[in-house]
Amino acid sequence: MIQINRLAIVKLSAMGDIIHAMVALQFIKQHYPHIVIDWIVEESFKGVLQNHPHINAVYTLNLKSIKKNRRKIFEEIKKVRSYAKQEYDLVIDAQGLIKSAIVSKLLGKKVAGFSKHSTREGFASFFYNTKIEIAYDKNVIERNAKVLSEPLGFEITTEQLHNKEPFLYFEPSQKVDDLIEKESKTVLFVIGASWPSKMYSKEKFVKIINTIKENCYVIWGSEEEKKIALYIASQSCAKVAPKLSLDELKALISKADLLIGNDTGPTHMAWALNRPSITLFGNTPGYRNTYTTTINRVIESHSVVNPFKLKKDDFSINEIDEEAVITMAKGLLSEDVL
Repeated sequence: MIQINRLAIVKLSAMGDIIHAMVALQFIKQHYPHIVIDWIVEESFKGVLQNHPHINAVYTLNLKSIKKNRRKIFEEIKKVRSYAKQEYDLVIDAQGLIKSAIVSKLLGKKVAGFSKHSTREGFASFFYNTKIEIAYDKNVIERNAKVLSEPLGFEITTEQLHNKEPFLYFEPSQKVDDLIEKESKTVLFVIGASWPSKMYSKEKFVKIINTIKENCYVIWGSEEEKKIALYIASQSCAKVAPKLSLDELKALISKADLLIGNDTGPTHMAWALNRPSITLFGNTPGYRNTYTTTINRVIESHSVVNPFKLKKDDFSINEIDEEAVITMAKGLLSEDVL
């Protein structure tokens, strides 16, 4: 066993990517019970990691601020150097971008990350001492599991991933508890995404909700998404969820009987919490971006997706038949599955 006392994980963004990497924490702790793990992340995603018992400290950066003001780079470098005072035995860059590689190199002398041909920005591998080989178009959860375990001298198997423990943590919330009804099942709808072309039709969401007729809530994260949520609620029996913190969102999803949503962070929370889900894919690859299980299902459009070159003008997600979603949802809401 490799002697590692302090480990830093660099996974800056986005929410779904961070969640896909977090699954490795429970297995790292099984092999290294006394290891101290710190996580470096973009400020806006800190809430995803909070309350996790395997994370010693969450250190934040705001690299996005550099785009608006280049002088901010000096503030961010100063932050990284202050974090480096923890004297890490190993830093693992699970992001594989040039910016995350630079952050990792500033954090410690011994750095591991993806090899040149295993990540989109191959030059990032120049900054690593240990380089992990895995195909870029392989499932992202398996990619994260490999880059976060191999440098530590062990393997996370497919069987372990399928039998994982839920790994998002949160404080109890009365606001969330008040949304759950005992007499009906709670179904959440995640209607937003990072691109408009990743968003399923609001009219089709309405048809699904009016057929399911359960305790349905529409989740939103921006004012634009709230407008869509209000439209869906006005045309269906769904209710618009209140504004939720990331902690409250985790708590709500942990209590849901089913979550239906686009390929986006909150949808992936259902897999992380071992809750039933249906993820809808159009211009992103379902086989790569999620992990299917008996309760976590995927429905894809007929688009042929190239993970090396995604098409933002591909709106094929809206070709997915809502009847297929309804049939799958009814199956997942049955007693035999839960």
